[in-house]
This record gives sequence, C-alpha cells and structure tokens, in this order.
Amino acid sequence: MKEYQTINEISGPLVYAEVDEPIGYDEIVEIETDDGRTLRGQVLESNDGLVAIQVFEGTSGIDRKASVRFLGETLKMPVTEDLLGRVMDGTGQPIDGGPEIVPESREDIIGAAINPYSREYPEEFIQTGVSAIDGMNTLVRGQKLPIFSASGLPHNDLALQIARQASVPEDEEGDDEDSSEFAVVFGAMGITQEEANEFMDDFERTGALERSVVFANLADDPAVERTVTPRLALTTAEYLAFEKDYHVLVILTDMTNYCEALREIGAAREEVPGRRGYPGYMYTDLATLYERAGRIQGREGSVTQLPILTMPGDDDTHPIPDLTGYITEGQIYVDRDLNSQGVQPPVNVLPSLSRLMDDGIGEGLTREDHGDVANQMYAAYAEGENLRDLVNIVGREALSERDNKYLDFAEDFETEFIDQGFETNRSLEDTLDIGWDLLSQLPKSELNRIDEEFIDSYYVEDEGEAVEATAD
Repeated sequence: MKEYQTINEISGPLVYAEVDEPIGYDEIVEIETDDGRTLRGQVLESNDGLVAIQVFEGTSGIDRKASVRFLGETLKMPVTEDLLGRVMDGTGQPIDGGPEIVPESREDIIGAAINPYSREYPEEFIQTGVSAIDGMNTLVRGQKLPIFSASGLPHNDLALQIARQASVPEDEEGDDEDSSEFAVVFGAMGITQEEANEFMDDFERTGALERSVVFANLADDPAVERTVTPRLALTTAEYLAFEKDYHVLVILTDMTNYCEALREIGAAREEVPGRRGYPGYMYTDLATLYERAGRIQGREGSVTQLPILTMPGDDDTHPIPDLTGYITEGQIYVDRDLNSQGVQPPVNVLPSLSRLMDDGIGEGLTREDHGDVANQMYAAYAEGENLRDLVNIVGREALSERDNKYLDFAEDFETEFIDQGFETNRSLEDTLDIGWDLLSQLPKSELNRIDEEFIDSYYVEDEGEAVEATAD
C-alpha cells in the first residue's frame, strides 16, 4: 500500500493530493497527521495525477507533511442483526458503551439499485397510531412518504411518536408464525446535542430502542459526515429487510441539513451552483437515497422511508421540498397555524397526500369503509375551511344551518381527530370510529362520497333526528 506525502491544497472539508496511479471514485482514504492521529476520508474526484478527498472528521490538523494512504475499497457498513438496540455516530461507530460489533458481513454503503422488474408493488398498511396519517394519508410498506415541516415545529416529536408506535397488523395479530418482525432505523443528521439527548431519553423510556438502530450525526460534527449517515442507515435497513426479513421503517431527520452539507461541499469544490446555491446534481443525489425504499419479489422484508425536512422560510417551492416531492410518493405537512392552536400533532391533511394510499386500504387490507370515510372527511373539512374565510367577512349569523354544521365539523375534526397528543397510540379501528362520529354530525344527505351500505352500518344517528324520522 503506497503512502503519499503530496498534499498540495486544503479547502474547507477537502484535501487535494497528487498521485502517480489511478485512484477509484469513492475509495476510502486514511490520512495520518503529524501528531499521530489517523483520519478517514473518501475520494470525491479523481483526475490525472490529482485526487480530491473529503475528510469525515474535518481537516483541522492536516498539513502538507501528513501522509495519505488509499485503501483500495469503498466505505462499507459492518452489519449484523445484533445492531438492533445499538446507537452509532454518523460514521457508524458505536457510541453507547456497548460491546464491540461483530459483523456478519460488510456491505457497500452506496447500495445497489433495486431492479424495477423485481420490485413488488407496495400495498400493505403500516399503522403509525397517528390518525392524521393512518386515516387520511395512509403509509404502506415499501413507500417513501416525507414529512414537510419548518423551523420551530414539533416534527421531532412526531418522528419519535411514529418510531415507538409504528407496527404492521400481522405483527399485532401474532397468528402467523412466518410473519416478519418490525424494526426502525433512525438516522439523525445535524441535530443539536439537546435534541440527541431527547431522542435517546425517549427511545430508552419507551423501550423503542430494543427494535431500533440509531445513527446520530450532531450539528458540530463535520458536514462531510452528514452525507454518509443516511447511506449507513439505509444499508443497515436493507440488510435487516432483505437478509433478515424485517419490515423496516427508516426515519431520516433532517434532510435539509443533509442538503446544506451537499451545498457546502459543492462550494468547497468550486462547482457551478444551481438553484439557490445548491448543487445541480442534488435531484440525482436525493434520488439515490429515496429510491432505496421498496419491496423485492421473493423477499419477506420491506424498506419504508419517512424522511423529515424543514422547509426554509416555510416555502414549499424551495429546492429541497420541491425535489423531494418529485421523487417521493406524497407528503405530510406539519402546519404552523395548527401548532399555534395547540393541536398535537399539527398535521394539515388538506395539502398532505399519500399517492399509494388507495392501493393499501379497503377490504382485506384495513377496513372496507376506509377509503369512503377518508374522502368524505377531506371534502367536509375543505368545505369548513372555505366557510371560515367567509365567516371573517359576513359573520357566522349570516350562514345557513348547513354551513354552520360544516363549520362545527371543521372545528371538531381538528380538536378530536387530528389533535390526539404525542403519547396517544390509536388503532385504525379507533381512528375510523372517530371519523364516523364526526361525519354523523352532518345529515345523511350530505354524505355523498360514502356507499349507502356503509352509512347503514356505521352512521351514528342523533337521538332527536331518529325520533323525527320515526314520526315522519
């Protein structure tokens, strides 16, 4: 193994070194400094006689006397089923004081794309215990469904709630001996030490850590490390899903910090910037992460992604949410107005969407009335929201009795259906029953999106209305 002392430039997180042999892209590098420290890096660019190396631990302490060794292999993640219950830093090193990890194999973190022909269409329900998601924007196994939030909103509380409550129905029934187990891989990028402590306290308090693998990259860790953390998390998830038959939910927070790291590295390389200074290849880079969700024919396990991003300036046309929306299959919006009203979790269902919901609900999957109930609640809540704007102009007294019922529905929908608190775990049955209680405030004639058979079975008659109907 050759050792070079040919560093000729250091720029931000990048080190440039001269070489006399071809060096592979993404090859792992060891840099030994004058004071005896050994730093790890990765080849970012390789031209004739010159390579650009991004250093995971930062370039502090590196000078022209430092030695550079190229290891001839790409970055690999040591994987084993024993990773469940462990906490790692952003480079995959254990930080929980537990025993040394003995890997069953070492997998390349770049991962191989799933052959489209081998993909199995996602259509099995994952229960998060959150009514706004389960009832209105259902998550299915193998889907990638991002949460669009903003600075100061409780997206981390929602992420923790989903991490501890998420389950697959066959797990709960427990009558299928061959059913796959459920696991959570939690990848945190650029979070503060306070947020990291909150995450770990919650995981340990609720026992969710036993079925989880946690990767934590802190805000004061090098930006380069942030680009590696989600790939380590996804490599672990793929191993558990496709080798050990787990249904894995991957929660990545915060993808905005990841994209900021890409921009920082791009600026250090003096690349021509794209929109708002982000690299022109950011769409492709994000796709290499998001497209690692899915199911494979003949394999029991699945990888489902729930990436969380904070929209700078609450702007959903910003490049990060914009590109994420192109690649993924919907979005869950965390709303600032609902949060200011004390709604927990403050999910706004109107702009939210799960593109695969229709294929994952209904008879034999969730409940036969699920789709109709969701559609009717969407329509009724949208009507109530429009009427709120009208009330601001003409006052509530000017509205008809029908309009007042829709206003009441919108109010109750937020306080009873959406607002459940971060500690409440609702089953899908409870969610749909609450939905029927709310819809029963409206006359039957207004329920034009629900099959009459379901109305006869589930509609809750008001006692006064029932007496009037009998008299007629």
